[in-house]
Amino acid sequence: MRDVLGPLLAGWGSGGTAGLATVVRTFNSAPRPAGASMLVTSEGEAVGSVSGGCVEAAVYELATEVAAEGRPQLVRYGITDDDAFAVGLTCGGILDVFVEPISAATFRELDSVRQDIEGSAPVAVATVIEHPDESRLGRHLIIRPHGFEGTLGSDRADGAVSDDAQGMLAAGRNSILTYGPEGERLGEGMTVFINSFAPRPRMLVFGAIDFAAALARLGTFLGYRVTVCDARSVFATERRFPGAEVVVAWPHRYLSEQIADGLVDERTVVCVLTHDPKFDVPLLKVALTGPRVAYIGAMGSRRTHDDRLARLREVGLGDDELLLLHSPIGLDLGSRTPEETAVSIAAEIISLQWGGSGTPLSALAARIHHDEAVEPA
Repeated sequence: MRDVLGPLLAGWGSGGTAGLATVVRTFNSAPRPAGASMLVTSEGEAVGSVSGGCVEAAVYELATEVAAEGRPQLVRYGITDDDAFAVGLTCGGILDVFVEPISAATFRELDSVRQDIEGSAPVAVATVIEHPDESRLGRHLIIRPHGFEGTLGSDRADGAVSDDAQGMLAAGRNSILTYGPEGERLGEGMTVFINSFAPRPRMLVFGAIDFAAALARLGTFLGYRVTVCDARSVFATERRFPGAEVVVAWPHRYLSEQIADGLVDERTVVCVLTHDPKFDVPLLKVALTGPRVAYIGAMGSRRTHDDRLARLREVGLGDDELLLLHSPIGLDLGSRTPEETAVSIAAEIISLQWGGSGTPLSALAARIHHDEAVEPA
């Protein structure tokens, strides 16, 4: 929903009804993850995607119908044995899509969700996608770390879903939960999709150089909240890094402050591009001995890397800590330009996040996606 929130709110505020299609469950090699959304506005405009093009035409027709009739529907898309020419995914995957009408009447809490997302406050939307009572379909519960808003139809269901969704909200994970019709944990009949909106992960880029400018642009594109930090005010300017937060400070002091304020977590990536020992060594000492983060990489030649390791050992770092450092930074793509180097760095970060090998897919027989495989019921 995040990707279509702007046009969704525009129609919501003007009194229109839109059709919102959300991927709630995937099987095999589906092209989009759970949470991906496609919106059909009240004017008939399509925004977003649920499958990268495979079933968009069918979803468009269904979303238009749902918006007009006001009845939510849960639909499965995938090639079937009975009809190989049915609407499906050419990749062989299967996905479940929940399509619901969205208006001020059906989702009155939408603007408060928007405020949380734009303010980087954690929030999750729980939506009833299956229930024996059709009047419960499409009901929403807005879940925050310290409470909830709205109702799924009963106090018991609200309490159970709110409690169970807290862990998924903390991890920024989307998933399906199953209960009895009134929220009984051991029952069946009510299925709820939890769509979590955790604050964007951070990318901390140290060194205000051309490579940093390219990486900051790519980091923003990938969904990170990017900060560029350098002690040299002549280089660290908002004009050189549009769209990123720019901080003029000694890198190691800034990172120490961020850690002390609880603003660095396991999703944070740290990219050190200064390749100057007076900046690198104190900064990397803080990064490698601080709380665990998703990635720490440092730019430089192999000679620079060897010199850097020696200097880090001199200030007390051991082998276990140095193993956390990715240096020279990035994957071997033969990169030359700042933009190509940024792609190389981003490729290494993505590979580590999802367990990829960096091997060309054409040379592999394994599944393309490294998320946990789920078999359809």
